[in-house]
Amino acid sequence: MENILRIIKKIVPLNIFRSLQPAYHFSLAFLASVFYRFPSRHIKIVVITGTKGKTSTTEIVSAILEEAGYKTALLGTLRFKIGDEEERNLYKMTVPGRFFVQHFLRRAVKAKCDWVVIEMTSEGARQFRHRFIDLDALIFTNLSPEHIESHGSFENYLDAKLSIARALGGSPKRPRTIVANADNQYSKEFLAVDADIKTTYSLKDAEPYALKKDSTSFNFMGSPLEAHLSGAFNLSNMLAGISFARTIGVAPEVIRRALLKFHGIRGRVERINAGQDFDVIVDYAHTVDSLEKVYEVFQDSRKICVLGGTGGGRDSWKRPAMGAVAGAHCDEIILTNEDPYDEDPAKIINEIAEGINNAQYEIILDRRLAIASALIRARTGDTVIITGKGTDPYIMEADGKKTPWDDAQVAREELQKIGFKEK
Repeated sequence: MENILRIIKKIVPLNIFRSLQPAYHFSLAFLASVFYRFPSRHIKIVVITGTKGKTSTTEIVSAILEEAGYKTALLGTLRFKIGDEEERNLYKMTVPGRFFVQHFLRRAVKAKCDWVVIEMTSEGARQFRHRFIDLDALIFTNLSPEHIESHGSFENYLDAKLSIARALGGSPKRPRTIVANADNQYSKEFLAVDADIKTTYSLKDAEPYALKKDSTSFNFMGSPLEAHLSGAFNLSNMLAGISFARTIGVAPEVIRRALLKFHGIRGRVERINAGQDFDVIVDYAHTVDSLEKVYEVFQDSRKICVLGGTGGGRDSWKRPAMGAVAGAHCDEIILTNEDPYDEDPAKIINEIAEGINNAQYEIILDRRLAIASALIRARTGDTVIITGKGTDPYIMEADGKKTPWDDAQVAREELQKIGFKEK
């Protein structure tokens, strides 16, 4: 389907192609829901959306529901899970096609799952992949400028996200629940949706809290809790999961147990331990804000940072800003290839470098060599931070070429070459 669309896009004038897209996407969404007999009507569904934190919140919500005794299905960036069966998401997109989604929901119904937890992106919403799915709940994590070139403007990006909230408002299910991050200025737009239960969460709810390099301690419903996730962003994600769980009546002790058992997810502040005496972190951070927050978690150590920029053909405006963040926080910087698509990788990297002020950096286009170089330079107590791809399974190159990739696995392999063995 991707190849067919690429060919059509080259043949059909761009303005005509864009004008036909909504009808095309709507038709596919409708046909898929009819073909699989509207499965969302027979199962409870919670959708998580936002610029950042979607994947982690999706996994946290699923973990809490499972601890509460519910059988769950999960559709997200990292994996597809129905009950105890799961597979890695290798589509290089969070939400695959409409027929895939509706088939997934039908399988979840057949497996007698109680809840489906869906991570929904703005691009997925723009292509109507959330249409004809009757929602029970929506969690809004946050919103900041992202995918501007793809959507045409920030207003269009916001509207794509809000279309998910409107889908909740139009759902025939009762009660309809919206959970929104009060620390984000756009929460009021989401809370304006027609819903039966509206609740918010804020970092203030967790005070007093302490952010540590490998954990977070915070106030949990009046008593202290030490969780195995680090960073204010992860604390916010946990609060999102807690707030949703409370709206459906999950007991505090069940939530506590779930959070204590949760040790994070691949590609999100993932620690690579091969017995080395320095930290190696792999993280998906690909926005200015998320990059800065990851660096702040390790502010007390010397940092060697490996980063690319935005994917080719998108959000070029933030490349110098990403460089500026790295320049402000990192002691050594290695700029490398990420997902250039049809754009010149060297051009992308040079645009990142324009934002680096008063800091030394090196350009190593080969991503494996860049990671290897960072690991070789690391000394006791340092932190090597590899950002941009997380668990992305491919490096996306020109003419649709996909090179299989895994930052964490590459880091393990290069550590082994140095002489460390994974524990």
